[in-house]
Amino acid sequence: MKKIRRNCSGIDIGAKKIFIAVEDQEVKTFDTFTSSFHEAKNYLLSHNIETVAMEATGVYWVILYEILEESGLDVWLVDGRQTKQVPGRKTDVKDCQWIQELHAHGLLKRCFIPDEQVKKVRMYQRLREDHIRSSAMHINHMQKALTQMNIRLKEVLSQLHGKSGLAMIKAILEGERNPRNLLALCHTSLRKRKEEEILKALVGHYSEEGIFALGQAYQGYLFYQDQIADCDKALNNLLETSYPNDDIEKLEKRKPIRHNKPKIDNLGGYLKYIFGGKDATVLPGITDYSWLQIYSAVGNHLQKWKTEKKFTSWLGLAPSQHQSGKMSKNVFKKHNPKAGLIFRQIAQSLIESKKIGLGVFGRRIKAKRGPSIAIKATARKLAILFWRLMVKGLDYVEQGIEAYHEKMKLHKEKWLVKNANELGYQLIHNEAFS
Repeated sequence: MKKIRRNCSGIDIGAKKIFIAVEDQEVKTFDTFTSSFHEAKNYLLSHNIETVAMEATGVYWVILYEILEESGLDVWLVDGRQTKQVPGRKTDVKDCQWIQELHAHGLLKRCFIPDEQVKKVRMYQRLREDHIRSSAMHINHMQKALTQMNIRLKEVLSQLHGKSGLAMIKAILEGERNPRNLLALCHTSLRKRKEEEILKALVGHYSEEGIFALGQAYQGYLFYQDQIADCDKALNNLLETSYPNDDIEKLEKRKPIRHNKPKIDNLGGYLKYIFGGKDATVLPGITDYSWLQIYSAVGNHLQKWKTEKKFTSWLGLAPSQHQSGKMSKNVFKKHNPKAGLIFRQIAQSLIESKKIGLGVFGRRIKAKRGPSIAIKATARKLAILFWRLMVKGLDYVEQGIEAYHEKMKLHKEKWLVKNANELGYQLIHNEAFS
Protein backbone atom coordinates (compact mmCIF):
# COMPACT_ATOMS: atom_id res chain seq x y z
CA MET A 1 0.00 0.00 0.00
CA LYS A 2 1.08 3.53 -0.71
CA LYS A 3 2.02 5.63 2.30
CA ILE A 4 0.12 8.92 2.40
CA ARG A 5 1.95 10.37 5.42
CA ARG A 6 5.73 10.52 5.69
CA ASN A 7 6.49 12.63 8.75
CA CYS A 8 4.26 10.78 11.17
CA SER A 9 4.67 9.00 14.49
CA GLY A 10 2.82 6.47 16.63
CA ILE A 11 2.64 6.59 20.44
CA ASP A 12 1.65 3.83 22.84
CA ILE A 13 0.65 5.26 26.24
CA GLY A 14 0.86 3.43 29.55
CA ALA A 15 0.61 4.33 33.23
CA LYS A 16 4.40 4.60 33.72
CA LYS A 17 5.93 4.81 30.23
CA ILE A 18 5.12 6.07 26.75
CA PHE A 19 6.67 4.54 23.62
CA ILE A 20 7.23 6.65 20.50
CA ALA A 21 7.85 5.18 17.05
CA VAL A 22 9.37 7.33 14.29
CA GLU A 23 10.05 5.87 10.86
CA ASP A 24 13.65 4.64 10.40
CA GLN A 25 14.39 5.32 14.09
CA GLU A 26 14.59 3.11 17.16
CA VAL A 27 11.58 3.24 19.48
CA LYS A 28 12.09 5.92 22.13
CA THR A 29 10.78 5.58 25.70
CA PHE A 30 9.76 8.41 28.04
CA ASP A 31 8.31 8.56 31.56
CA THR A 32 4.80 9.89 32.16
CA PHE A 33 5.86 12.96 34.16
CA THR A 34 5.01 16.39 32.73
CA SER A 35 8.68 17.21 32.15
CA SER A 36 9.04 13.90 30.27
CA PHE A 37 6.07 14.78 28.05
CA HIS A 38 7.84 18.01 27.09
CA GLU A 39 10.98 16.00 26.27
CA ALA A 40 8.86 13.72 24.07
CA LYS A 41 7.43 16.80 22.31
CA ASN A 42 10.94 18.15 21.63
CA TYR A 43 12.03 14.73 20.34
CA LEU A 44 9.16 14.66 17.84
CA LEU A 45 9.81 18.21 16.66
CA SER A 46 13.53 17.51 16.26
CA HIS A 47 12.65 14.74 13.75
CA ASN A 48 10.31 17.05 11.78
CA ILE A 49 7.21 15.08 12.78
CA GLU A 50 4.02 16.74 11.58
CA THR A 51 1.31 14.35 12.75
CA VAL A 52 1.01 11.89 15.64
CA ALA A 53 -1.43 9.06 16.38
CA MET A 54 -2.07 7.71 19.88
CA GLU A 55 -4.57 5.37 21.49
CA ALA A 56 -7.27 6.67 23.83
CA THR A 57 -5.99 4.80 26.89
CA GLY A 58 -8.00 5.71 30.01
CA VAL A 59 -7.20 9.32 30.95
CA TYR A 60 -3.44 8.93 30.45
CA TRP A 61 -3.59 10.55 27.02
CA VAL A 62 -5.21 13.86 28.06
CA ILE A 63 -2.18 15.93 29.13
CA LEU A 64 0.12 14.53 26.45
CA TYR A 65 -2.53 15.32 23.82
CA GLU A 66 -2.78 18.94 25.00
CA ILE A 67 1.02 19.43 25.13
CA LEU A 68 1.52 18.04 21.62
CA GLU A 69 -1.42 19.97 20.21
CA GLU A 70 -0.14 23.26 21.69
CA SER A 71 3.21 22.68 19.96
CA GLY A 72 1.49 22.73 16.54
CA LEU A 73 1.46 18.98 15.86
CA ASP A 74 -1.57 17.39 14.20
CA VAL A 75 -2.59 14.92 16.93
CA TRP A 76 -4.89 12.00 16.15
CA LEU A 77 -6.57 10.29 19.08
CA VAL A 78 -7.81 6.90 17.88
CA ASP A 79 -9.95 4.11 19.30
CA GLY A 80 -7.86 1.18 20.54
CA ARG A 81 -10.10 -1.22 18.60
CA GLN A 82 -8.77 0.27 15.34
CA THR A 83 -5.18 -0.58 16.26
CA LYS A 84 -5.57 -4.23 17.22
CA GLN A 85 -2.28 -6.02 16.73
CA VAL A 86 -1.89 -8.74 14.10
CA PRO A 87 -1.53 -12.29 15.53
CA GLY A 88 1.76 -12.84 17.31
CA ARG A 89 3.63 -11.55 20.31
CA LYS A 90 2.39 -8.26 21.70
CA THR A 91 4.67 -5.64 23.28
CA ASP A 92 4.44 -1.89 23.82
CA VAL A 93 7.28 -1.41 21.34
CA LYS A 94 5.42 -3.33 18.62
CA ASP A 95 2.19 -1.50 19.45
CA CYS A 96 3.62 1.98 18.83
CA GLN A 97 5.27 0.78 15.61
CA TRP A 98 1.98 -0.70 14.44
CA ILE A 99 0.13 2.55 15.22
CA GLN A 100 2.75 4.50 13.25
CA GLU A 101 2.40 2.08 10.31
CA LEU A 102 -1.40 2.34 10.26
CA HIS A 103 -1.26 6.13 10.52
CA ALA A 104 1.26 6.35 7.68
CA HIS A 105 -1.10 4.43 5.39
CA GLY A 106 -4.17 6.47 6.42
CA LEU A 107 -6.01 3.55 8.02
CA LEU A 108 -7.00 5.28 11.27
CA LYS A 109 -9.96 7.51 12.14
CA ARG A 110 -9.94 10.34 14.64
CA CYS A 111 -11.90 10.18 17.88
CA PHE A 112 -14.26 13.04 18.67
CA ILE A 113 -12.51 15.63 20.87
CA PRO A 114 -14.82 18.35 22.27
CA ASP A 115 -13.76 21.98 22.59
CA GLU A 116 -12.56 23.46 25.88
CA GLN A 117 -15.98 24.68 27.03
CA VAL A 118 -17.60 21.27 26.49
CA LYS A 119 -14.70 19.56 28.28
CA LYS A 120 -15.39 21.62 31.39
CA VAL A 121 -19.13 20.96 31.28
CA ARG A 122 -18.42 17.25 30.73
CA MET A 123 -16.10 17.11 33.75
CA TYR A 124 -18.65 18.66 36.13
CA GLN A 125 -21.56 16.71 34.65
CA ARG A 126 -19.84 13.32 34.90
CA LEU A 127 -18.73 14.05 38.47
CA ARG A 128 -22.35 14.90 39.24
CA GLU A 129 -23.58 11.62 37.79
CA ASP A 130 -20.98 9.69 39.80
CA HIS A 131 -22.25 11.36 42.98
CA ILE A 132 -25.87 10.52 42.04
CA ARG A 133 -24.93 6.84 41.70
CA SER A 134 -23.07 6.93 45.03
CA SER A 135 -26.02 8.58 46.80
CA ALA A 136 -28.35 5.91 45.35
CA MET A 137 -26.09 3.26 46.90
CA HIS A 138 -26.51 4.91 50.31
CA ILE A 139 -30.30 5.00 49.86
CA ASN A 140 -30.18 1.23 49.44
CA HIS A 141 -28.06 0.99 52.59
CA MET A 142 -30.66 3.00 54.52
CA GLN A 143 -33.42 0.71 53.26
CA LYS A 144 -31.43 -2.35 54.28
CA ALA A 145 -30.70 -1.00 57.78
CA LEU A 146 -34.38 -0.18 58.35
CA THR A 147 -35.52 -3.56 57.04
CA GLN A 148 -33.11 -5.36 59.37
CA MET A 149 -34.89 -3.58 62.25
CA ASN A 150 -38.26 -4.42 60.58
CA ILE A 151 -39.11 -0.76 60.01
CA ARG A 152 -41.02 -1.07 56.73
CA LEU A 153 -40.96 2.51 55.46
CA LYS A 154 -39.75 1.27 52.08
CA GLU A 155 -43.08 -0.52 51.56
CA VAL A 156 -45.32 2.46 52.40
CA LEU A 157 -43.36 5.43 50.99
CA SER A 158 -42.77 5.94 47.27
CA GLN A 159 -39.37 7.51 48.05
CA LEU A 160 -37.47 6.83 51.24
CA HIS A 161 -35.21 9.80 50.47
CA GLY A 162 -38.11 12.20 50.13
CA LYS A 163 -38.67 15.02 52.60
CA SER A 164 -40.92 12.97 54.89
CA GLY A 165 -38.73 9.87 54.82
CA LEU A 166 -35.52 11.75 55.64
CA ALA A 167 -37.26 13.68 58.43
CA MET A 168 -38.34 10.43 60.10
CA ILE A 169 -34.89 8.85 59.67
CA LYS A 170 -33.24 11.90 61.22
CA ALA A 171 -35.64 11.71 64.21
CA ILE A 172 -34.97 7.98 64.65
CA LEU A 173 -31.23 8.65 64.73
CA GLU A 174 -31.82 11.36 67.34
CA GLY A 175 -33.59 8.84 69.60
CA GLU A 176 -37.29 9.18 68.72
CA ARG A 177 -39.15 5.83 68.81
CA ASN A 178 -42.82 6.82 69.18
CA PRO A 179 -44.65 6.06 65.88
CA ARG A 180 -47.14 8.91 66.46
CA ASN A 181 -44.37 11.47 66.88
CA LEU A 182 -42.59 10.17 63.79
CA LEU A 183 -45.84 10.27 61.78
CA ALA A 184 -46.24 13.95 62.70
CA LEU A 185 -43.08 14.69 60.67
CA CYS A 186 -44.70 13.44 57.45
CA HIS A 187 -46.38 15.65 54.87
CA THR A 188 -50.08 16.34 55.43
CA SER A 189 -51.14 14.38 52.33
CA LEU A 190 -49.26 11.31 53.53
CA ARG A 191 -50.89 11.47 56.96
CA LYS A 192 -54.33 11.64 55.35
CA ARG A 193 -53.81 8.80 52.89
CA LYS A 194 -51.50 6.37 54.70
CA GLU A 195 -51.73 7.09 58.42
CA GLU A 196 -52.47 3.51 59.55
CA GLU A 197 -49.91 1.95 57.16
CA ILE A 198 -47.12 4.30 58.26
CA LEU A 199 -47.88 3.72 61.95
CA LYS A 200 -47.62 -0.04 61.43
CA ALA A 201 -44.41 0.35 59.40
CA LEU A 202 -42.78 2.42 62.18
CA VAL A 203 -43.20 -0.29 64.82
CA GLY A 204 -39.80 -1.97 64.59
CA HIS A 205 -37.27 -3.99 66.54
CA TYR A 206 -34.52 -1.43 67.12
CA SER A 207 -30.93 -2.53 67.63
CA GLU A 208 -27.70 -0.71 68.33
CA GLU A 209 -25.94 -2.04 65.24
CA GLY A 210 -28.97 -1.28 63.05
CA ILE A 211 -29.07 2.35 64.21
CA PHE A 212 -25.32 2.61 63.58
CA ALA A 213 -25.68 1.27 60.01
CA LEU A 214 -28.62 3.62 59.38
CA GLY A 215 -26.60 6.60 60.63
CA GLN A 216 -23.63 5.74 58.43
CA ALA A 217 -25.85 5.46 55.34
CA TYR A 218 -27.74 8.66 56.20
CA GLN A 219 -24.53 10.67 56.61
CA GLY A 220 -23.14 9.21 53.39
CA TYR A 221 -26.30 10.21 51.51
CA LEU A 222 -26.16 13.78 52.84
CA PHE A 223 -22.46 14.01 51.92
CA TYR A 224 -23.10 13.12 48.29
CA GLN A 225 -26.09 15.49 48.14
CA ASP A 226 -23.69 18.28 49.15
CA GLN A 227 -21.26 17.11 46.43
CA ILE A 228 -24.05 17.24 43.84
CA ALA A 229 -24.97 20.77 44.98
CA ASP A 230 -21.31 21.82 44.58
CA CYS A 231 -21.29 20.47 41.01
CA ASP A 232 -24.47 22.43 40.28
CA LYS A 233 -22.80 25.61 41.58
CA ALA A 234 -19.73 24.97 39.42
CA LEU A 235 -21.89 24.44 36.33
CA ASN A 236 -23.95 27.53 37.10
CA ASN A 237 -20.83 29.67 37.55
CA LEU A 238 -19.30 28.29 34.34
CA LEU A 239 -22.39 29.20 32.30
CA GLU A 240 -22.69 32.65 33.89
CA THR A 241 -19.05 33.54 33.26
CA SER A 242 -18.93 32.07 29.73
CA TYR A 243 -22.05 33.67 28.25
CA PRO A 244 -23.39 37.24 28.58
CA ASN A 245 -26.59 37.34 30.64
CA ASP A 246 -28.02 40.14 28.50
CA ASP A 247 -28.20 37.82 25.48
CA ILE A 248 -29.78 34.89 27.35
CA GLU A 249 -33.54 34.51 26.89
CA LYS A 250 -35.38 33.91 30.15
CA LEU A 251 -37.47 30.75 29.66
CA GLU A 252 -40.28 30.26 32.15
CA LYS A 253 -42.34 27.19 31.24
CA ARG A 254 -40.18 24.12 30.71
CA LYS A 255 -40.74 20.37 30.74
CA PRO A 256 -40.73 19.03 34.30
CA ILE A 257 -37.58 17.17 35.42
CA ARG A 258 -38.68 14.36 37.69
CA HIS A 259 -35.38 13.15 39.13
CA ASN A 260 -31.99 14.72 39.94
CA LYS A 261 -32.95 18.18 38.71
CA PRO A 262 -29.83 20.40 38.57
CA LYS A 263 -30.07 23.69 40.48
CA ILE A 264 -28.96 25.90 37.60
CA ASP A 265 -30.73 29.19 36.95
CA ASN A 266 -32.37 29.32 33.51
CA LEU A 267 -30.59 26.17 32.27
CA GLY A 268 -32.86 25.98 29.22
CA GLY A 269 -32.08 29.57 28.25
CA TYR A 270 -28.32 28.94 28.33
CA LEU A 271 -28.63 25.74 26.28
CA LYS A 272 -30.86 27.43 23.72
CA TYR A 273 -28.29 30.23 23.34
CA ILE A 274 -25.43 27.71 23.00
CA PHE A 275 -27.29 25.86 20.23
CA GLY A 276 -28.09 29.01 18.26
CA GLY A 277 -31.71 29.44 19.36
CA LYS A 278 -32.75 25.83 18.69
CA ASP A 279 -34.69 24.17 21.51
CA ALA A 280 -34.17 20.42 21.82
CA THR A 281 -36.99 20.08 24.36
CA VAL A 282 -39.53 20.20 21.50
CA LEU A 283 -38.45 16.60 20.89
CA PRO A 284 -40.24 13.91 22.92
CA GLY A 285 -38.56 12.79 26.13
CA ILE A 286 -35.84 15.46 26.16
CA THR A 287 -35.83 17.81 29.17
CA ASP A 288 -33.31 20.53 29.99
CA TYR A 289 -31.37 18.02 32.12
CA SER A 290 -31.15 15.34 29.42
CA TRP A 291 -30.26 18.11 26.94
CA LEU A 292 -27.38 19.14 29.24
CA GLN A 293 -26.22 15.50 29.33
CA ILE A 294 -26.29 15.28 25.53
CA TYR A 295 -24.43 18.61 25.22
CA SER A 296 -21.68 17.40 27.57
CA ALA A 297 -21.28 14.26 25.43
CA VAL A 298 -21.50 15.56 21.83
CA GLY A 299 -21.00 19.32 22.08
CA ASN A 300 -22.99 21.88 20.10
CA HIS A 301 -21.39 21.52 16.65
CA LEU A 302 -23.21 18.53 15.18
CA GLN A 303 -22.03 19.54 11.70
CA LYS A 304 -18.91 17.48 12.47
CA TRP A 305 -21.05 14.46 11.55
CA LYS A 306 -21.87 15.10 7.90
CA THR A 307 -24.95 12.88 7.83
CA GLU A 308 -27.46 11.55 10.32
CA LYS A 309 -26.26 8.02 9.54
CA LYS A 310 -22.72 8.88 10.57
CA PHE A 311 -24.04 10.47 13.75
CA THR A 312 -26.12 7.42 14.77
CA SER A 313 -23.24 5.11 13.83
CA TRP A 314 -20.88 7.06 16.13
CA LEU A 315 -23.49 6.81 18.90
CA GLY A 316 -23.54 3.02 18.53
CA LEU A 317 -27.21 3.06 17.50
CA ALA A 318 -26.88 2.04 13.84
CA PRO A 319 -27.64 -1.58 12.83
CA SER A 320 -24.39 -3.55 12.64
CA GLN A 321 -23.40 -5.80 9.73
CA HIS A 322 -21.57 -9.09 10.00
CA GLN A 323 -21.86 -10.98 6.72
CA SER A 324 -19.75 -13.73 5.22
CA GLY A 325 -21.08 -15.63 2.23
CA LYS A 326 -24.63 -16.73 3.05
CA MET A 327 -24.16 -16.12 6.76
CA SER A 328 -25.47 -12.85 8.17
CA LYS A 329 -25.84 -12.29 11.90
CA ASN A 330 -26.18 -9.54 14.45
CA VAL A 331 -23.09 -8.51 16.42
CA PHE A 332 -23.50 -6.98 19.86
CA LYS A 333 -20.80 -4.46 20.72
CA LYS A 334 -19.26 -4.65 24.18
CA HIS A 335 -18.64 -0.91 24.36
CA ASN A 336 -21.31 1.77 23.81
CA PRO A 337 -20.49 5.49 23.71
CA LYS A 338 -21.75 7.59 26.63
CA ALA A 339 -23.86 9.75 24.31
CA GLY A 340 -25.57 6.67 22.89
CA LEU A 341 -26.45 5.49 26.39
CA ILE A 342 -28.13 8.84 27.10
CA PHE A 343 -30.39 8.44 24.05
CA ARG A 344 -31.12 4.84 25.10
CA GLN A 345 -32.20 5.99 28.57
CA ILE A 346 -34.56 8.55 27.05
CA ALA A 347 -35.93 5.93 24.63
CA GLN A 348 -36.62 3.52 27.49
CA SER A 349 -38.92 6.07 29.12
CA LEU A 350 -40.56 6.92 25.77
CA ILE A 351 -41.55 3.29 25.21
CA GLU A 352 -43.50 3.41 28.48
CA SER A 353 -45.35 6.57 27.39
CA LYS A 354 -48.96 6.21 26.25
CA LYS A 355 -49.32 9.58 24.48
CA ILE A 356 -46.18 9.87 22.31
CA GLY A 357 -45.86 8.53 18.77
CA LEU A 358 -42.29 7.29 19.28
CA GLY A 359 -43.56 5.25 22.22
CA VAL A 360 -46.02 3.44 19.96
CA PHE A 361 -43.21 2.77 17.48
CA GLY A 362 -41.03 1.38 20.28
CA ARG A 363 -43.76 -0.91 21.61
CA ARG A 364 -44.44 -2.24 18.11
CA ILE A 365 -40.75 -3.14 17.69
CA LYS A 366 -40.67 -4.57 21.22
CA ALA A 367 -43.52 -6.95 20.41
CA LYS A 368 -41.67 -8.23 17.32
CA ARG A 369 -37.97 -8.12 18.22
CA GLY A 370 -37.71 -7.76 22.00
CA PRO A 371 -36.98 -4.87 24.40
CA SER A 372 -33.26 -4.34 23.68
CA ILE A 373 -33.74 -3.88 19.92
CA ALA A 374 -36.81 -1.71 20.55
CA ILE A 375 -34.83 0.62 22.81
CA LYS A 376 -32.00 0.86 20.29
CA ALA A 377 -34.37 1.53 17.37
CA THR A 378 -36.29 4.20 19.30
CA ALA A 379 -33.05 5.82 20.47
CA ARG A 380 -31.83 5.90 16.86
CA LYS A 381 -35.01 7.66 15.67
CA LEU A 382 -34.69 10.21 18.47
CA ALA A 383 -30.99 10.81 17.68
CA ILE A 384 -31.87 11.41 14.00
CA LEU A 385 -34.49 13.97 15.01
CA PHE A 386 -31.96 15.66 17.29
CA TRP A 387 -29.35 15.84 14.49
CA ARG A 388 -31.89 17.20 11.99
CA LEU A 389 -33.10 19.81 14.44
CA MET A 390 -29.59 21.07 15.27
CA VAL A 391 -28.10 20.86 11.75
CA LYS A 392 -31.02 21.55 9.43
CA GLY A 393 -33.26 23.52 11.79
CA LEU A 394 -36.20 21.14 11.42
CA ASP A 395 -39.27 22.48 13.20
CA TYR A 396 -40.35 19.28 14.85
CA VAL A 397 -43.49 19.08 16.98
CA GLU A 398 -44.62 15.81 18.54
CA GLN A 399 -47.89 14.91 16.82
CA GLY A 400 -48.75 12.24 19.32
CA ILE A 401 -50.17 8.77 19.18
CA GLU A 402 -53.14 9.60 16.91
CA ALA A 403 -50.92 10.84 14.08
CA TYR A 404 -48.80 7.70 14.31
CA HIS A 405 -51.90 5.44 14.22
CA GLU A 406 -53.16 7.35 11.17
CA LYS A 407 -49.82 6.79 9.43
CA MET A 408 -49.91 3.06 10.23
CA LYS A 409 -53.49 2.87 8.94
CA LEU A 410 -52.42 4.33 5.57
CA HIS A 411 -49.61 1.77 5.32
CA LYS A 412 -52.07 -1.07 5.97
CA GLU A 413 -54.48 0.26 3.36
CA LYS A 414 -51.72 0.43 0.72
CA TRP A 415 -50.66 -3.12 1.59
CA LEU A 416 -54.25 -4.41 1.29
CA VAL A 417 -54.87 -2.66 -2.06
CA LYS A 418 -51.60 -3.95 -3.50
CA ASN A 419 -52.24 -7.58 -2.48
CA ALA A 420 -55.88 -7.47 -3.57
CA ASN A 421 -54.88 -6.25 -7.05
CA GLU A 422 -52.23 -8.96 -7.37
CA LEU A 423 -54.71 -11.72 -6.42
CA GLY A 424 -57.61 -10.34 -8.48
CA TYR A 425 -59.85 -9.39 -5.55
CA GLN A 426 -61.96 -6.29 -5.18
CA LEU A 427 -62.02 -4.42 -1.86
CA ILE A 428 -65.33 -3.06 -0.52
CA HIS A 429 -65.26 -0.41 2.21
CA ASN A 430 -67.46 -1.14 5.22
CA GLU A 431 -69.13 2.09 6.34
CA ALA A 432 -69.64 0.66 9.84
CA PHE A 433 -65.91 1.05 10.56
CA SER A 434 -65.70 4.68 9.38
